[in-house]
Amino acid sequence: MSNVSYLSAGRRKSAIARTKAASGNGKIVINNKTIDEYFGGLERLKKTALKPLDIWEGVKSYDFFVNVNGGGVSGQAGAISHSLARTILELNEASKAALKKEGLLTRDSRMVERKKYGRPKARKRFQFSKR
Repeated sequence: MSNVSYLSAGRRKSAIARTKAASGNGKIVINNKTIDEYFGGLERLKKTALKPLDIWEGVKSYDFFVNVNGGGVSGQAGAISHSLARTILELNEASKAALKKEGLLTRDSRMVERKKYGRPKARKRFQFSKR
């Protein structure tokens, strides 16, 4: 690993991903596992997580080391995507327009709505009986 490295964080739901990029040959490691080991057969999540890398051509000259925790697999995939997009922005400022057009630099602020008292879930109501 080279001395020059770039750090970025990405968030989605309650998941937080921190990415470190160092000069290398395009290797992607998530929590000390390959992306195939980490997401298993969930191709949709792999595609979501690696979407920023499809936009940028210089990806083969860097290795990406991602540390992600919190949330579930879907939130973690979104957090990884956000973190990778921010890292690419640090590496190559010229890619900002393409990343922004795809909406990868914007933090997805949607969160789970809290449960309210007097109801079984956030919005669901108990069954109403007129008689």
